[in-house]
Amino acid sequence: MKTTYAFDLQGFPAGYSLWATALLVICIPYLSIAQEPPRPEIDINQFIAELFPVPPDDSEELYEALLQLYASPLDLNTATADDLAATFILSEDQLRAFFDYRAKAGALLSLYELQAISGFDIYTIQRLLPFVTINSQAVSIQEALKNPGQHFLMFRSGKLMERQKGFAPLDSNSGATTRYQGPPFNGYLRYRNARSGAYSFGITLEKDTGEKIWQWNARRQIFGIDYTSFHAQILDRGGLKSLIIGDFQMQAGQGMVTGAGFSLGKGSEVIRTVYRSTTGLRPYTSATEANFFRGIAATWSITTHTDVTILISKTKRDATQEQDSIHSGITTSLPVTGYHRTPSEIEKHNILREQNIGMHLLHKLFSQKGQIGLTVLHTGYDFFIQKRDLAYNRYEFSGKQNLIAGLHGDYRWQNIHFFGESAISKSGGTGAIGGLIASIGRKVDISVMARHYARHFHTFYGNPISEATRPINERGAYAGIRWSPSRKWQWSAYFDYFRFPWLKYQVDKPSGGFDYFLHLLWKPSKRLNAYLLFHEKHKQVNDPAAEDNNPSLIRSIKRTAMFNIDFEIPLRCAFRTRLQYGGLKNGHSKGSNGFTIVQDVTWHFSRLEISGRAAFFKTDNYDSRQYVYEKDMLYAFSIPAYYNTGTRHYLMLRYTITKQLKIWLRWSQTRYSDIEKISSGLNEINGNKRSEAKVQVMYQF
Repeated sequence: MKTTYAFDLQGFPAGYSLWATALLVICIPYLSIAQEPPRPEIDINQFIAELFPVPPDDSEELYEALLQLYASPLDLNTATADDLAATFILSEDQLRAFFDYRAKAGALLSLYELQAISGFDIYTIQRLLPFVTINSQAVSIQEALKNPGQHFLMFRSGKLMERQKGFAPLDSNSGATTRYQGPPFNGYLRYRNARSGAYSFGITLEKDTGEKIWQWNARRQIFGIDYTSFHAQILDRGGLKSLIIGDFQMQAGQGMVTGAGFSLGKGSEVIRTVYRSTTGLRPYTSATEANFFRGIAATWSITTHTDVTILISKTKRDATQEQDSIHSGITTSLPVTGYHRTPSEIEKHNILREQNIGMHLLHKLFSQKGQIGLTVLHTGYDFFIQKRDLAYNRYEFSGKQNLIAGLHGDYRWQNIHFFGESAISKSGGTGAIGGLIASIGRKVDISVMARHYARHFHTFYGNPISEATRPINERGAYAGIRWSPSRKWQWSAYFDYFRFPWLKYQVDKPSGGFDYFLHLLWKPSKRLNAYLLFHEKHKQVNDPAAEDNNPSLIRSIKRTAMFNIDFEIPLRCAFRTRLQYGGLKNGHSKGSNGFTIVQDVTWHFSRLEISGRAAFFKTDNYDSRQYVYEKDMLYAFSIPAYYNTGTRHYLMLRYTITKQLKIWLRWSQTRYSDIEKISSGLNEINGNKRSEAKVQVMYQF
């Protein structure tokens, strides 16, 4: 008979003694079986809100990146420093302490062992638990299939209760000539069968509101429903580290060539976000219909310290095409919205063939403290691409083929982590990024990073940190600092300067700007935390009063201030109150300002969880709109814009019918007091309220 040992992670005191540490270090390695803390069902929205209280422009990509980490938890006994750094939870000092502990004590037998590692407090461990696991020994595919780590089938659907113009009958008096072609509800179906470190198999089907339910066009890769995604992956089979067929992404270096979805921008995590982890191949499970590969890829260990990855992808892309006298057809833009509701949107659906062939060579230094890598990616299209003949497009990509190559490396020396990558595209344009992260004792962390992306640098799957939405036509320098004088207090700040040497959309001269961020966190206990933040961004934009033949620039200033307080009684209830202000001012104009007040409540019962929100907002206009994260269903994401004057509320129920079956019900509504129509075009709603009902069912095998 085997004895089972367990430690109460929730109740373990934050300032545990040396005796407790010694007990964990001595006893845990000798446990034959150790109970594990239950893997928490993470609220991704809350996790992102802590990292980025001011939502970044690519919030959906950020959500999907973290969700994939949650869906494929890391095995702490095989995870690399880059794998753990990608969670954005551990500092350089904590990473070093973890690997020192693993080198001395050997493989971890229990997640409770994390409490014995120097610098790992209870708050850090609680944040890390959703993203990690421990596999005590390697298992065969057959054994893994019998006991998968994740095996579920999930369905979700939702509908706006008010009728949008796109679903109304055609009216000759309105001047409209088209309507949405499908029904007024969305649908999402997902199946996943996976075990961390062994295999992953998944299918995702999705249709947006207004898209047809059934359509088939194999030539355009449309199989029944509007969007279909599939992947099958096996891991760690001898020298084969990863083999994946279907949809996938690749993250290498600092993201100059292949950046996956991990370009997370700037936020309250002012240190870790300047570094991109080389996490390699990842299954693509998102419903976002762009920026992924479709084909086959594999990673082999050709020596103990060297891996090589080869990828081949053939996929279809949405495109806007025109006829010209030189080429049989010309593509002027590549839409990434994924909407195919109207005849014009359907006409663009998957009509451009794209082929990618890539290679990544990674060599880890013998000290295991650094690595160097080479990435090459060739992209080809079956139609000529040429953006519209406008001044700001002069240096954009033109042609049918692009080749880009990048060299990256990083090295950890004591508590300093150096990193960098440089790349060159077929056009001769170059991109480069370099910086360092350092821990100065246990109380201060700093980060420094500089970047340069030439005006004719072309990378289609690169996604390094940048101020603009793409790494092109930009130079910048970033510095961040985090000071933790005690377990209860933390102060963070960053300053970022950027310059655009060539024109941009709606900016008819070379321009520049800067932004800075201040964040103060107070966490007196694991139940209570509060923070204050202030963010201000200065940019140059066109002066609307200037003449067309003599453009001039004015300064645009955007400000955000926020106070947030969270209180939680574990497994019982949680409360969150937020006060948020935002403003935008251009030149000498009066500017636009607004604020919102939000109260969130969550109650936990034996089988039922109830979550709700009540919010009031008031802004001068859409320019000062407020974005506030909302709690949503598992694998769902919500961050609506609050503008004009009104209220916003939602109620969500999650009920555990059986151990395997869960159901979510969600109702939300926004009411405006100063408008009679909401939105515009085919999304227009007559009236002053917008309501949505959603349902989700999940069966875990």
